[in-house]
Amino acid sequence: VQLQASGGGLVQAGGSLRLSCAASGSIFSINAMGWYRQAPGKQRELVATITNGGSTGYADSVKGRFTISRDNAKNTVSLQMNSLKPEDTAVYYCNADLGYYSGSYYKSKVWGQGTLVTVSS
Repeated sequence: VQLQASGGGLVQAGGSLRLSCAASGSIFSINAMGWYRQAPGKQRELVATITNGGSTGYADSVKGRFTISRDNAKNTVSLQMNSLKPEDTAVYYCNADLGYYSGSYYKSKVWGQGTLVTVSS
């Protein structure tokens, strides 16, 4: 089982990017999904979360600029990032609370690999 993130890149301040993350493997349930980020020299922080019912939560620093969404049929979570600022520069990680089979049945939080977002001023 894995989460595969994509969509990072270099963008000018004020621009937009869309990150996507797809879960694959022998998955039988997905509960909360989310995006975190880690800037150089800083701790990883929560950016946005979404429940399997569609309830969302955002860090104050991104409210009104970022939108998280999910497609339960495709096991994907996305993050639309608008009005990007240089301080949004970070490696972005997706994660999900997955129920999956891997020799036995497990339920755990799984992390995707990071995708780098760089916002130039």
